[in-house]
Amino acid sequence: MSKPISTNEQQRRTLLVVLILNALLFLGLGVGGILADSSALLANAVDNASDSVVYLISLIAIGRNVVWKRRAARLSGILLLVFAAGVLVDVTRRWWFGTEPVGWTMMGLALVAAAVNLSCLVILRRDTSGDVNMQAAEIFSLNDFASNGGILIAGALVLWLNQSWPDLVVGMLVAGIAIKGGVEILRGASGDDGNATA
Repeated sequence: MSKPISTNEQQRRTLLVVLILNALLFLGLGVGGILADSSALLANAVDNASDSVVYLISLIAIGRNVVWKRRAARLSGILLLVFAAGVLVDVTRRWWFGTEPVGWTMMGLALVAAAVNLSCLVILRRDTSGDVNMQAAEIFSLNDFASNGGILIAGALVLWLNQSWPDLVVGMLVAGIAIKGGVEILRGASGDDGNATA
């Protein structure tokens, strides 16, 4: 009879899987964003890079005391807000200097990313510990999934209208979603009632 897997070990496995998937998305979306000259894809790529760092922090936080976990969650929220600021700067730059996004590439990569992020969300929702860092990871995956839908729509509009503004608008929306997620994580970290394992 196999030995039952502890909550901490299960969380480690879950976070390791989503960390690897997000790191792969960062690489794929980053290359695609550069080739497609897409602000939205690059924003999503940077978002996935930020998520990967956050998942790594959360992995380190597993099994530690509540104060440590709150600090890790706060750092996660702050990183997401920093990412959002960087995306807004990039969108402003592209708006000023011009950009020519490729709609088909945007749509194709958005579909792939949506499938991966949906898988991450399903995996994360299996955790019922109430741990603040696991909740933060779930918020990240949900935000990413929503962003992928926006990129899909933007790609279609870029093709239909032959204009770049839908890509820039979605880039700004991705930043807005990130800001919302960062604020939610910071609130969750401040209001954590100690559900995390000490």
